[in-house]
Amino acid sequence: MGKLRKKHNWKGRQQSDPPPSADEEKTEVVVELKDGSILKGVDESNALVLPSSKSKKNKSSLPPISKKKPLTKKQKKELQKVLERKEKKAQRAEILAKLAEVQLPESELKLLYTTSKLGTGEKLYQAKRSADEVKNEDSGPKISSVSGANRKRKWEEDDDDEEEQKAEESSDVDTSSDEDEDEQEDEVSNTTDMSECKETSSVCQETKHEVKVEQDGEKEKKISDQEKVQKKPSEPAIFIPVDRSPEVQEARLKLPVLAEEQVIMEAVRENPSIVICGETGSGKTTQVPQFLYEAGYASGGRMIGITEPRRVAAVSMSHRVAKEMNLPTQVVSYQIRYEGNVTSDTKIKFMTDGVLLKEIQKDFLLQKYSAIIIDEAHERSVYTDILIGLLSRIVPLRNKKGMPMKLLIMSATLRVEDFTENQRLFRTPPPVIKVDARQFPVTIHFNKRTPLEDYTGEAFHKTCKIHRMLPPGGILVFLTGQAEVHSLCRRLRKAFPFRKDIEQKCFNCCLQSLPRIDLDNYSALPVDEGDEDREAGIGDEEDGDSDLDLGDDPADAEEKADASIPLYVLPLYSLLAPEQQAKVFRPPPPGTRLCVIATNVAETSLTIPGIKYVVDCGRVKKRFYDKVTGVSSFKVTWTSQASANQRAGRAGRTEPGHCYRLYSSAVFGDFALFSEAEITRRPVEDLVLQMKDLNIEKVVNFPFPTPPSTEVLVAAEQLLVSLGALEEPPCTGRLKDMQRAKLSCPITPLGRAMASFPVAPRYAKMLALGKQQDCLPYVIAVVAAMTVREIFEDLDRPARSEDESSKLNQRRARLTQMRRLWAGQGASLLLGDLMIMLGAVGACEFAGCTPRFCENSGLRYKAMVEIRKLRGQLTNAVNAVCPEVGVFVDPKMTPPTEHQVVCLRQIVLAGLGDHLARRAQGEDLVDPKWKNAYKTPLMDEPVFIHPNSALFKTLPEFVVYQEVMETSKMYMRGVSAVEAEWVPQFLPQYCHFGSPLESPSPWFCSSTGTIRCHRSSTFFRVGWQLPAVEMEYPEGLERYKLFAKFLLEGQVLKHSSHLLSNPSIMLKTWAKLQPRTEAFLGVLVSKKVDCRDALHSVWKTEEKFLLTAYCQWLPESVHQEVAKNNTTDS
Repeated sequence: MGKLRKKHNWKGRQQSDPPPSADEEKTEVVVELKDGSILKGVDESNALVLPSSKSKKNKSSLPPISKKKPLTKKQKKELQKVLERKEKKAQRAEILAKLAEVQLPESELKLLYTTSKLGTGEKLYQAKRSADEVKNEDSGPKISSVSGANRKRKWEEDDDDEEEQKAEESSDVDTSSDEDEDEQEDEVSNTTDMSECKETSSVCQETKHEVKVEQDGEKEKKISDQEKVQKKPSEPAIFIPVDRSPEVQEARLKLPVLAEEQVIMEAVRENPSIVICGETGSGKTTQVPQFLYEAGYASGGRMIGITEPRRVAAVSMSHRVAKEMNLPTQVVSYQIRYEGNVTSDTKIKFMTDGVLLKEIQKDFLLQKYSAIIIDEAHERSVYTDILIGLLSRIVPLRNKKGMPMKLLIMSATLRVEDFTENQRLFRTPPPVIKVDARQFPVTIHFNKRTPLEDYTGEAFHKTCKIHRMLPPGGILVFLTGQAEVHSLCRRLRKAFPFRKDIEQKCFNCCLQSLPRIDLDNYSALPVDEGDEDREAGIGDEEDGDSDLDLGDDPADAEEKADASIPLYVLPLYSLLAPEQQAKVFRPPPPGTRLCVIATNVAETSLTIPGIKYVVDCGRVKKRFYDKVTGVSSFKVTWTSQASANQRAGRAGRTEPGHCYRLYSSAVFGDFALFSEAEITRRPVEDLVLQMKDLNIEKVVNFPFPTPPSTEVLVAAEQLLVSLGALEEPPCTGRLKDMQRAKLSCPITPLGRAMASFPVAPRYAKMLALGKQQDCLPYVIAVVAAMTVREIFEDLDRPARSEDESSKLNQRRARLTQMRRLWAGQGASLLLGDLMIMLGAVGACEFAGCTPRFCENSGLRYKAMVEIRKLRGQLTNAVNAVCPEVGVFVDPKMTPPTEHQVVCLRQIVLAGLGDHLARRAQGEDLVDPKWKNAYKTPLMDEPVFIHPNSALFKTLPEFVVYQEVMETSKMYMRGVSAVEAEWVPQFLPQYCHFGSPLESPSPWFCSSTGTIRCHRSSTFFRVGWQLPAVEMEYPEGLERYKLFAKFLLEGQVLKHSSHLLSNPSIMLKTWAKLQPRTEAFLGVLVSKKVDCRDALHSVWKTEEKFLLTAYCQWLPESVHQEVAKNNTTDS
């Protein structure tokens, strides 16, 4: 019994009692069986003698288990080593956990990096990306560990297959694989810790170094990859020294983007395109160009180009960077539409998006640039999107040609997916480098309730409270438009007056005595303690604080005006004069607080120094276009969350700031995350024309970051075809081919000429036709005035006082008088608003374009200066396209003659043909809303001539307009009268013509050599009946018959009149019955001869053309004479 039970749990007994039990068991069994065979007749109680079936079962189950050999001494030693390593690994994890407890916080570690990796081939920006992937639970950084596990799994399978042959070797392999796996796991954990800690711990560095040394002998694949990298020819590092002042260097070192210089420059060197997503205040706009300059990207005769969406930003940034780098403006320059200071020595060039787009038209590869920076890409302007799409193709093309160029896309709030996940834009996703830290924290304060209408008054109350109660610091208020900005400026100046004449006196008083502080109204608590939230919230209307009532009533505001705390109020918007815009960047007068009232122009790269408080109304005014009708309207809508965060970031540029949002957090949650791309909400015919000029025929395949809808692209191509800029698509063929042709129409020579003019395609068509009747100077002036918006001052704003009201009335009367003078009388009056524009431009040029003349005449000086520059630019462009014209800008331009006015009206009709309107007819006048209204082809609603228009009282039957603006009604801007009979002559593409009229019958025009007729027509899809006009006879068989008739009659060429039949039978229905008619007509049709010029061209190649057919109409007696005359004439 005891011997039999010994077989159970043999493995456990084997470890504690190591004697060789297997051999003993074998011998004992044999002995027992032998004994059993001798002792016969023993009863069944003898346990040593078992039934044969049971013994077989026991034998069949036990031997496979007993075949496994016990561990040898060598194997035990190796197993002990593995256990010791595991214990060390557990202790190492405890040590690392303790080190992590005494580590620096992540906010400080992000600003630090080690130089231990320099020259090792591993880039810092790659380590940052792998750290981010670890945080996102990506398997990227675990590749080495996975490969080690796979190798071990493969080795174990081999061990199972060859277990008996490799008994001793398998233990060594398993041990080495265990070591490899453990060390690789250690490497992953260390790498993750290092990337999170920025490798600042010396212990972690030593550990990682040891692991790398051990891996050098084991990772053959990694070593081979490093050898491949080392085989690339190394280039010496380039560093261009920059002599900065100590003050600039000290301020520069505080910018967050400076800590990322190595990361950015490594990414730029390793990748053709990168995306830098830096928050507001990081300094990316000013510092990244300096990084590239110091790295040598501006050497070798090439430049660094930076594009900005606004002219103000391009000019101010160039001055700022030049000041920081201590370089002259000849080296750091700017170029905007009408001005610039670029020289041959320019190394860093700031410009607007449109300027770079024009340079691409001249030099597609941009060979003079080594790096292009697209700044403020989050605004998603049209030209920004087009530039990114073009540069995504130019950069790889430059790399193929051995002239590498770098593309950097910078933004504060960027939808990175539009670039990294857009395979049509970038086949290889560009790396995204994030500069997370803002310079100083900004505390956000939401209103309890959201004012829906009087948000300007709410902004006034909030600004007053900030000025009275909070510590010093500039205030930046965001509003939607120019009128709101001026209105709030007036109210704040009245509440806290500041006078320049007492500026020095106030300053001296401040030096001699301490300032008077109203301790009752001054909040000594920090803003985030809750006291300011209670005082500044609009929900506490029951609070009797005097600030709440300030400014509600003009008289009340005058009584409470406080000159002891003056406020230096300045406006800022895009139409403001440059010298006025520059004031916001200067320090305020001593003893005052700066307050800037701005539109969203201050939302982007413009950095106003000293701003601590931001008041955000949460709204923005945008221009919306109807995709079908083209009606444009300005609407005030809620801004996006990204824009709101941009505005809040303005408060944290110089010190910790506060942003007061005049809306609740619930309303903020309903905002869109990002602003809609401009290209999706405006017409794109100008972009399509520019891209066609770049030989991009299939615009629909262009890699837009956010593509416009197909309907918009089709409408743009249809407009360009009607203007003659593109070739007409085929009208016959397969349906699929016709649909494809609609989006791939090639450009015409007229289209290339139009693309060279920096104006909209409609205006470019006017310039192309302006050479007639010496009208080109007038067309250039009119087009410049139409391109520059708002040339007249807005004098309809409400007055704040009686004195201001009387001044406004005088200026309105003066402007009305000037408008009447400029409009003229008779034929000039019919040119309408365009004649007023032409007269204003001519009068302003004649007076020297002075600010005083513009103010007296109600003209906006900045607009007139822009028109003057655009006239010069257009004049140069016209001379480049057509040198024989020799046009020049004449400051003493005389008014056009009556004949020239008629020609100008026809040119305007040809350019604005799709903007035709007809006065409402009798059937529409039943509804009172159609009184004095006009109807357009694309709109069902009535449109009206604006009361300020020169044609408001005339009301012509047909007019063309520049655009339709929707305010209280649909008003047409830039109206000019046209004649009804001009429409089918100058706009045949929009007309449906009927059959030629029988009375008057068609005739042969001897001057043109063609057949003319009168045809009636209807306009476009609305079916307006137009008068019959003279025009060329339509193509077809009837045209050949008429030409044959006039040829036989002798109207085309003089010949013998002895005909056998009357030529008029060519037009009869039974003409086929006579062989001579069919023979004569067949010869003409075979050679497509239907005019005099075509006949002469055929005769140059075939002398006896038409002779045989013509002789059939003559008697045989004159055949020889006609043949001789034909030979003599030829």
